Amino acid sequence: MARQTRWVTDTSTGHAQRMADRFRQMAAAGHDLAGEARTLDAIIAPGSTVLDAGCGSGRVGAALAQRGHTVVGIDADATLIEAARQDYPDIEWIVGDLAEFDLRVQGQPRLFDAAILAGNVMLYLAPDTEAEVLRRVGAHVRPDGPVVVGFGTGRGYALTDFDAHAAEAGLIVDQRFATWDLRPWHADSDFAVTVLRRPAA
Repeated sequence: MARQTRWVTDTSTGHAQRMADRFRQMAAAGHDLAGEARTLDAIIAPGSTVLDAGCGSGRVGAALAQRGHTVVGIDADATLIEAARQDYPDIEWIVGDLAEFDLRVQGQPRLFDAAILAGNVMLYLAPDTEAEVLRRVGAHVRPDGPVVVGFGTGRGYALTDFDAHAAEAGLIVDQRFATWDLRPWHADSDFAVTVLRRPAA
């Protein structure tokens, strides 16, 4: 049975709907919401398949699809998935717990070329599920394909713990940056973008 995540999934609070509406308003106002997608697009081949893990209301996955990639998004919040389906109906969006999902059981025919966990996904996972989430995401990506993860540091989840969880999941740290526009990482950075890979057999 799934453990309670740190994300507020109680629909009575309206939290998820407010977030979806906020991103819609920002998009309508012309704000740049595609920074994460540009980063992943720069390191994968044209026309790649991408797993958007913790996709929320779909902004990153949609930006990747606009760049010619085939995207499947998964998120535990049904309200956000419904918003993604409304706004980007040509993309496959799935309600699912990242600590339990297996898309192969649901008919996903092959491994993805890459995966992305943007929007501080790691900070919202249920406690003690981080390694399992990374293991499951990594298991859905072809050997040597990138798993790109970004989150704010100093917010209750230490980067050293993340690195340990990645290693436990069988993933290696390939590169690390301080921002989604790939500024150099340094010890005082308040954000980390890490490129993980599952070693080729």
